[in-house]
Amino acid sequence: MDLENLSREQLIGMLDDFAKNWLAHDGLWFQQVEKNYGIEKAIALDTEAWRSFTKIEAKRIMERHNIPVNSGLEGLKKALSFRLYSRLNIQSFTDETENSFIFQMNRCRVQYARTKKGLPDFPCKSVGVVEYGEFAKIIDARIKTTCIACPPDAHPAEFYCAWKFEI
Repeated sequence: MDLENLSREQLIGMLDDFAKNWLAHDGLWFQQVEKNYGIEKAIALDTEAWRSFTKIEAKRIMERHNIPVNSGLEGLKKALSFRLYSRLNIQSFTDETENSFIFQMNRCRVQYARTKKGLPDFPCKSVGVVEYGEFAKIIDARIKTTCIACPPDAHPAEFYCAWKFEI
């Protein structure tokens, strides 16, 4: 593939396509496991897949974007901004104190699609606890991750899930 001859817009479009394809595959995999083994088993297996994937993703982001180990909350903010789904979702950061910040998933592509179809939120909290906690630990082992709200928890309209990170 001759990427050097593609325009900036084409490259960005490819990045978005890659992210959408990854998310589609993740969703299709989950649906097949759920269909064959039930929702509880699908969530358990998904949690373990995320336990491994989130570490790989964090390490690759750190290497690509020169984020050193033990780079604290600023390193984590930077790394969260480069996650694959950051191309698909709307997320925000709010500094809480000098030693903590809140990360919100203001628009989650998966949850938004379910809402448009009249479906309830997907109960992703157990996966998210592992995903965000493990991701943060790779960036800096001192970071503590706390779930503020994540489906099936009730949440306000302005976000689907929110996480507190602190040192």
